[in-house]
Amino acid sequence: MNPFYFLTLTAVLATTAKAGGPVLDSKGHFMIRGSYYVIPRIFGAAGGGLALVPRGDKQCPLYIGHENLEVNMGIPVRFSNWISRVGFVPESEDLRIMMDVKATTCAQSNYWWVAPSDKDSKTWFIAAGPKPKTDEDSSKTSFQIKKTGDSLKSYKIVFCHKGKDCINVGIFKEKNGVRRLVLSSKPFPVVFVKAT
Repeated sequence: MNPFYFLTLTAVLATTAKAGGPVLDSKGHFMIRGSYYVIPRIFGAAGGGLALVPRGDKQCPLYIGHENLEVNMGIPVRFSNWISRVGFVPESEDLRIMMDVKATTCAQSNYWWVAPSDKDSKTWFIAAGPKPKTDEDSSKTSFQIKKTGDSLKSYKIVFCHKGKDCINVGIFKEKNGVRRLVLSSKPFPVVFVKAT
């Protein structure tokens, strides 16, 4: 056995013993620091990728939406701030998610936040907001990626309040047909496609 390969394999196994295993992209590669499209596991009627969309007649803040058409890959995301400091995106470990777009009409960063409950529908939407700075901020911006259990490359995103009590991130379809990411009992099974 090649000694370099053996040392590399040992380092990866030692690291993954402390952290979750690596999240795999749609081609089966380790997800590393970079941009990835988040698309439905089943291609077609389930829609396309993610987007930034306003709510109602207000242009800001923006919320994380889901493209209706499967041909629209949407905006890729970046993952950051996992504690284990491994070189790949780890499974089942708190991390931050950011829409990878330079500027928006709202002139703010695009980190995922759990927005306060909507008074009418009692729904917790995922909004775009500034980079978290405090522990209180982190308690509203901690997400994890977990396997769905039905495919090695199929995952779900969950929100974990202070690293526990995780709730699925799902899809809420409004009366006007706009799809948004929300906290939900039903997960949104996804795959990750490397953005070029």
